[in-house]
Amino acid sequence: MTLRINKIQNQLKNYEINGLLITKKENRQYATGFTGSAGVVLISADNAVFITDFRYVDQAKSQIKDAEIIMHKGNLEKEVANQVSKLNIQKLGIEENNMTLQQYKNLQKYMKAEMVQVCEIIEDIRIIKDTPEIETMKIAATIADEAFQHILSFLKPGISETEVRDELEFFMRKKGATSSSFQIIVASGVRSSLPHGVASNKIIERGDMITLDFGALYNGYCSDLTRTVAIGEPSEEFKKIYNVVLEALKRGTEAIKPGETAKSIDDITRDYITEHGYGQYFGHSTGHGLGLEIHEPLRLSQESKATLEEGMVVTIEPGIYIPNWGGCRIEDDIVITKDGYEVITKANRELIVIPC
Repeated sequence: MTLRINKIQNQLKNYEINGLLITKKENRQYATGFTGSAGVVLISADNAVFITDFRYVDQAKSQIKDAEIIMHKGNLEKEVANQVSKLNIQKLGIEENNMTLQQYKNLQKYMKAEMVQVCEIIEDIRIIKDTPEIETMKIAATIADEAFQHILSFLKPGISETEVRDELEFFMRKKGATSSSFQIIVASGVRSSLPHGVASNKIIERGDMITLDFGALYNGYCSDLTRTVAIGEPSEEFKKIYNVVLEALKRGTEAIKPGETAKSIDDITRDYITEHGYGQYFGHSTGHGLGLEIHEPLRLSQESKATLEEGMVVTIEPGIYIPNWGGCRIEDDIVITKDGYEVITKANRELIVIPC
């Protein structure tokens, strides 16, 4: 973690601060490796301090190697102010969006240093993944792939969407995931027109299309996989829509490389879907950044100004959603490499028909 702390320290001058207080859970893990639920990281130009309470001291000692561990005695903000003074920090960056109003007021009460909002400082660093992060994300992707393969034998008419959700969750945990990486989407029949149709009590029927959108949380890192399958022989219209979405996914993926713009990837998938008459039914961005959070700042969208770089990890997830009829989405996780890309989700992308 020393390298990551050094990266953060190197950014302090760029933000005209000489200290940073990290309160966001994902940023805390990125900087120190700590996975507990309580504690803050204080970084100065030359030092790093982790402040937590009695419950997490032993865990912090086992997980954190590159920061001094300090236990506060019931008043976190007072101890933060004390350490800021000890480290001679005059201008402290804070993640204002990741603390309560009361916490902010408490810091103001005890703090002598000037506090400024710098929420994006670590998020910007996190966009580029290092090798250990990518290897961890590959494991998370493999767990999702295996869960998809497993669920194919579970799907049948007569079971509920929530039963499918629970089976996916249970299987991924058995394979080593901490949990699912977000609320699992199981949307069948006309509900598949809901882009974020989380599992309901609806019973799956013969003739349904089922969109499965799920991922594994493994050592803090997320995977994000979507596949749409048919229960029984699908209609010709659904086959057509599926093939349009699949080809849009393939074209967008094949265009990924360092130097390409995020907007151009969105253009490729969106234009293909529009050319085939379904543009009005594709209402979200083509993809997003992925890592410690399921949605990270990078967006493959019409509004994005970003340029793709080696080490970024993104999703590509075109979809078509027709109200009161149904929908289809296919999604993969992709690492941007020196010369192009690597798809780290390997689940079958061709249309799968569950016999019944």
